[in-house]
Amino acid sequence: MKIGSPREIYAGEARVAMTPDSATQLQKLGYECVIESGAGKAAGLSDDAYRAAGVTVVETAAALYETADIIAKVRPPETAEVDRLGPGKTLISFFYPAQNTALLEQAKDKGATVVAMDMVPRISRAQKMDALSSMANIAGYRAVIEAGNNFGRFFTGQVTAAGKVPPAKVLVIGAGVAGLAAIGTATSLGAITYAFDVRPEVAEQIESMGAQFVYLEFEATQDGAATGGYAAPSSPEFREKQLAKFRELAPEIDIVITTALIPGRDAPKLWLADMVAAMKPGSVVIDLAAERGGNCDLTVADQKIVSENGVTIVGYTDFPSRMAAQSSTLYATNIRHMMTDLTPAKDGVVVHNMEDDVIRGATVTKGGEITFPPPPPKIQAIAAAKPKEKVKELTPEEKRAQEIAAFKTQTRNQVAMLAGGGALILLAGLYAPASFMSHFIVFVLACFVGFQVIWNVSHSLHTPLMAITNAISSIIILGALMQIGSGNFLVIILAALSVLMAGINIFGGFMVTRRMLAMFQKS
Repeated sequence: MKIGSPREIYAGEARVAMTPDSATQLQKLGYECVIESGAGKAAGLSDDAYRAAGVTVVETAAALYETADIIAKVRPPETAEVDRLGPGKTLISFFYPAQNTALLEQAKDKGATVVAMDMVPRISRAQKMDALSSMANIAGYRAVIEAGNNFGRFFTGQVTAAGKVPPAKVLVIGAGVAGLAAIGTATSLGAITYAFDVRPEVAEQIESMGAQFVYLEFEATQDGAATGGYAAPSSPEFREKQLAKFRELAPEIDIVITTALIPGRDAPKLWLADMVAAMKPGSVVIDLAAERGGNCDLTVADQKIVSENGVTIVGYTDFPSRMAAQSSTLYATNIRHMMTDLTPAKDGVVVHNMEDDVIRGATVTKGGEITFPPPPPKIQAIAAAKPKEKVKELTPEEKRAQEIAAFKTQTRNQVAMLAGGGALILLAGLYAPASFMSHFIVFVLACFVGFQVIWNVSHSLHTPLMAITNAISSIIILGALMQIGSGNFLVIILAALSVLMAGINIFGGFMVTRRMLAMFQKS
């Protein structure tokens, strides 16, 4: 069988569904690969590069549709492209069947099989085919780059001879794949990053990336995550709390990146006109939901506008296409993994197993029938687990009270230890000789000081700290060497064992340190 990719006809689309590398892998599955001339040009892939990979280059889209049994595309097909399908043909592309019912009916009437890459279920086994996540990851990264291009100031704070430059403050609304990519990029550029999501379980992910999770004082009565890890619609009460929090943040935020989408619905309006009006001149709003109506009131799809108070609102819908080379590589890999599942025998023959959760979930038409929507997958979705109980953010007064209570507890413990040690020394002083007491006092004080020093070290620093301070064991070796010549057989045995164990401690500690340092060295 032959698999082919036409040139995308959507205005401005630069991606391509097949790269020379993915074509090589598809040929290993037993397929012949075909591509329309110029399909990869905008992504930096020449026809000669495809020919070198063993791909047949045809001159027109009509020739490709006639030749190929399987057509791999990026954008949903136009009506004219669906007209070229027929029984025995399979189309693999983004399709958005809930929004394109007319196209769905047309594909059904043509008798074609359509595999929608946007319908791949979000289960662990399907991650390698999750094209939505691949493209969202790129969109989130590119959104921050686009924001920086329009912001005109530093992301990171600086102290220079010419004065102090404050860091930019970035708010990311929605912590899905695109949101997390935006958070990671903004944080790495040095911005103070805030993030909000209706799913409380993502707070830990946000904070682990160096951003601050924006909490709401609201008792949730329902799970914020819908099936498949997407956000669910919020209640009116929750929405009002959410908007009130955004109005509070708006005057301080320099860059807002909105990514909130709900499957099968228009994008929810989260950054309203009054919030834009409250922002400082020169601020930027990047709306990644522009294609579905936008999260911002003022967003205009595929345009960049400037509000009356000087805030730039960017509503581009082609962020992944603006990084066409990387996007094409990832999307073509997603397609290749889908074809791997469709070709279990690796003999170039498609086996469309409708009992397979992934294949069934992505198939929207087959055999002259509409198979959308699919049944729920038998395997639990990745992010559909119940969220953990939300940890309430402490106020400064509560944090101070906790610190005082911890200090009092630590002080009581220290006083008790000192009292116990003093009583033990006093008791020993009544019956032990003076020479013993001098050594015993040094021993007790060393134990106390050593305990206090090590106990107050963060747990994450224990291994490197102990690896270096094991050199203190050299003191033990010196003392043991002095006792080896004492002439007492028992003392000699104990001293030799002390030298052996302290030596293992020293050399082992430095070996651990060496291995840890090697982990951070560039290869």
